Amino acid sequence: MSSKDRLPIFPSRGAQMLMKARLKGAQKGHSLLKKKADALQMRFRMILSKIIETKTLMGDVMKEAAFSLAEAKFTTGDFNQVVLQNVTKAQLKIRTKKDNVAGVTLPVFEWYQDGTDNYELAGLARGGQQLAKLKKNYQSAIKLLVELASLQTSFVTLDEVIKITNRRVNAIEHVIIPKIENTLAYIISELDEIEREEFYRLKKIQDKKKINKAKVEKAKAELKAAGLLKESNQPANILDEGDEDILF
Repeated sequence: MSSKDRLPIFPSRGAQMLMKARLKGAQKGHSLLKKKADALQMRFRMILSKIIETKTLMGDVMKEAAFSLAEAKFTTGDFNQVVLQNVTKAQLKIRTKKDNVAGVTLPVFEWYQDGTDNYELAGLARGGQQLAKLKKNYQSAIKLLVELASLQTSFVTLDEVIKITNRRVNAIEHVIIPKIENTLAYIISELDEIEREEFYRLKKIQDKKKINKAKVEKAKAELKAAGLLKESNQPANILDEGDEDILF
């Protein structure tokens, strides 16, 4: 395992606890982002199906509106000037709302009617039924256009957010979590190596203490055999001094 596959950190117990906490946080973050991506994908597919349905319906509505315009002109004649003179403001207006999907704010457009017709008497002499049909068809077309604009805006917004979320999910899954796991494995292996070295060092110290103790006992026995050492003259701390020399 190269140093590029792990984080640059000194192996210690504190670092091990830190890496375990970071690994747990990364796994939890990956799970939450995955759930968010799934929720966004579900809403994305639903909006896509609605867009297809609305566009299909839009073609039929616009065709019907254009045909009703031709009928009204054929029946009534040129009524453009009459309508333009009576129209002062728009009757169908748009307001914006916000929809929240898994923490993503989507703009939602909806239409509402403000005021009444100022040209209700247009076509009273002839073609009134055709003009009413014309107004109704074009109002339906405008309502569908507003709905389609709302769906298209949400579609584009969700598409961008889904790409960003998927990149984050992949980065956590394939880069961050493996690096933390490799770092944790490196720390554990280094700590195990330190423990083995410490155990070997203590074992060597114990072996040296046993050897020195055996030498001291042998020297004492030789001195006793030669009559040069009495029990009262034995140093009380000879082994302790030897231990201190070995340990320090």
